Amino acid sequence: MLRRLVSRLYWACSRWTLVGAPAPTRPTVLIGAPHTSNWDFVLMLGIAWRLGIDVRWLGKKSLFDGWRGPIMRRLGGIPVDRTDPGRVVSDVVAKVRAGEVFGLVVTPDGTRSGHSYWKSGFYRIARETGMPVTLGFVDRTTMTTGLGPTIELTGDVAADMDAIRAFYADKAGLRPEHRVEPRLREELGSGA
Repeated sequence: MLRRLVSRLYWACSRWTLVGAPAPTRPTVLIGAPHTSNWDFVLMLGIAWRLGIDVRWLGKKSLFDGWRGPIMRRLGGIPVDRTDPGRVVSDVVAKVRAGEVFGLVVTPDGTRSGHSYWKSGFYRIARETGMPVTLGFVDRTTMTTGLGPTIELTGDVAADMDAIRAFYADKAGLRPEHRVEPRLREELGSGA
């Protein structure tokens, strides 16, 4: 209840407008893109709290050091050891199979610059758990943020990513120069 109150205050004072689809009705992988600024985190919490979505999110392990650890975990954070990135997929799959219900927020464009491809963990987690993918967004050009459609992945990586690319084609993050085109390395092997 406190989170919903905080989010209502935030949206009342924010220059951003919350738009788009309602909260998904079942566990989902929530993509947060384009991820070009640390302010995206505040927007993500505002969206989740306003729509009543219990979220977990992936963050680099160093965010959980010291006094920040308990706060980040309370906000839904799951630390990622970048020396073993594949482990996070198996850990999340285990949580879902154990019956935990949550929306998993993933920023697949990774860190905010210097990449040519999205990280594919969101895709593998969705396929292994049977969770759909909800397309969350930030668009500086319209000063809107929110949730787009929820899609079921087919396993045809190129076709699935074509649908994702189409949705994000006109979205610009806070720092558009850091935007990474929605493309997975795995598409290279599927004819994309």
